[in-house]
Amino acid sequence: MNRSLVDRVKGILRLEADVYEEVEADTTALPQAAMVVAAGAVASGIGALGGGPLGMITHLIFTFIGWLIWAVVSYFVGTRVFGGKATWDQVLRTLGFAQAPHLFGILAIIPLLGGLVGFAAGLWAIATSVVAIRQSLDLTTEKAVLTAVVSVLIILMLMAIPATLFGIGALAFMLGS
Repeated sequence: MNRSLVDRVKGILRLEADVYEEVEADTTALPQAAMVVAAGAVASGIGALGGGPLGMITHLIFTFIGWLIWAVVSYFVGTRVFGGKATWDQVLRTLGFAQAPHLFGILAIIPLLGGLVGFAAGLWAIATSVVAIRQSLDLTTEKAVLTAVVSVLIILMLMAIPATLFGIGALAFMLGS
């Protein structure tokens, strides 16, 4: 059964395993996954405001880069460490759809309520991502959670390298001035 984009997003938000399986199997669903990622990035960018048009474009670019990195690292951790069975594009598609809770990021613009909604959407995105990893890699829930945790730790370490180098470089520049 091939659902519409809206029906797929609803199913993802409801954590319906069969919808994740459908997205995993649908080799034509990558543009839809990219639309979910883009719409979530725009919604959360509007919710955050303040960055202007350049901030929105930068947010959109970094959201796509983050999605790709998250999918690649999760794929390698899931298949190499936890014995998952998938192709990397299956993981990419399901993790793209798993970004659907970020559509609610637009509500962050509402004073007081916005922060709570943003926090809840973040927790929801963790849940949708774990289900996406579980379904796309055919793992147990426990192995999917471990794949997500190990992947996040690897990504944080990868992010720390340039941050550390930049920080040291900036410190050396300031001391040399």
